[in-house]
Amino acid sequence: MSRLSKRFDDLKAEGRGGFIPFVTAYDPDINTFKKILAGLPEAGADVIEIGVPFTDPAADGPSIQAAGQRALKAGASLKGTLEIIRDFRKTNNETPIVLMGYFNPIYRMGCEKFANVAAEAGVDGLITVDLPPEEEEELRGPVQSAGLDIVRLIAPTTDDNRLPNVLKHASGFIYYVSIAGITGTTTPTIDSIELAAKRLRKHTKLPLAVGFGIRTPELANAVSRTADAAVVGSAVVERVAANLDANGNALPGLVDDVLHLVKSLSDGVRTRS
Repeated sequence: MSRLSKRFDDLKAEGRGGFIPFVTAYDPDINTFKKILAGLPEAGADVIEIGVPFTDPAADGPSIQAAGQRALKAGASLKGTLEIIRDFRKTNNETPIVLMGYFNPIYRMGCEKFANVAAEAGVDGLITVDLPPEEEEELRGPVQSAGLDIVRLIAPTTDDNRLPNVLKHASGFIYYVSIAGITGTTTPTIDSIELAAKRLRKHTKLPLAVGFGIRTPELANAVSRTADAAVVGSAVVERVAANLDANGNALPGLVDDVLHLVKSLSDGVRTRS
């Protein structure tokens, strides 16, 4: 059983939804990022989503774009991100990790090489933002052969006619994008998420995670009651940005403050009211 399958099975057995924080690799620098990553499980992350910085992040909102720029300035790369995950696995072999990024860095590395190195490093799933199902065959084969899950993004505009094709090779979980547009620019309503979840569950039995626009413990709690997990990204990377000095360097309390936010969001998911 994959780490993702086991984690969602465990969450179901516990009778609660999960919490998935998004962090950008190397943000704001490699050593600070490693400390954040190491602290996420204890802070309550059930699954960790790591963004791989890219020079043309078309789906990312301003906050995550800024995080990517900081990371690229700090020397971020796909190869380096996989090395960081490899180091993380030396002390944590339980928390699932999903990479979220764009196809170009994978293509440059080579799809088969990427899939094998990612699996060996301890990656569990992959979200490739700019690669539709109709164009992913080159990547899908190596990824599936390496045992990685293909996590699909489902948009509010994905209709019932297209859903079967989008879901055909999906595994791990489904990531529902709760707003139309880029990350972190607006807030979804619970009513709209409930309707979407009801519709999607007619098409798949995979766990459903919901992200884009979720910023508070209260909203994360509400989402986790409707879906199987809540994803929070922009609020986390904004907390990183709030702890930088005028030169973009990490202030002493950055790691603790980011992990405090993650814990508050995780506690919100776990709260019963």
